[in-house]
Amino acid sequence: MKKLMVNKGITLIKSGDFELNNLSDILKINGLNSSIAEITVSNSKKELTIGHFIMTPGSEFEYIYDSIEFKVITKGTIIAKDIEGHKFIAHVGDVLLFTANTKVIFDGDSDGEAIYGTQGKAAKELHPKNFMETLI
Repeated sequence: MKKLMVNKGITLIKSGDFELNNLSDILKINGLNSSIAEITVSNSKKELTIGHFIMTPGSEFEYIYDSIEFKVITKGTIIAKDIEGHKFIAHVGDVLLFTANTKVIFDGDSDGEAIYGTQGKAAKELHPKNFMETLI
């Protein structure tokens, strides 16, 4: 699997370098207006994955985290709910932290963007569409 960190030193990822995937196509949820892309960063045994997540108003969706993940809100607002219905409204500069084995419902009223990090390999179906061309 191709990793983002192919050389030692600093890697700069410019906004817009990667084409995001339509999350509605991946999750098969009509009316879901969200995009996502993630890439495994390191070659070590403990991989680190970074991603870019966008939600615009539309359908809500559920997700179960299999590892610890954090999302830093960079634009707008992202609303997450737990299984008991508690709402967590995150604005620019806020961080949402999810523990492993946590079921989260992302509210359809969300209208924001986040950069996230998680321990583990990036899901192949979430790789940016232009991932290979970007690293060449």
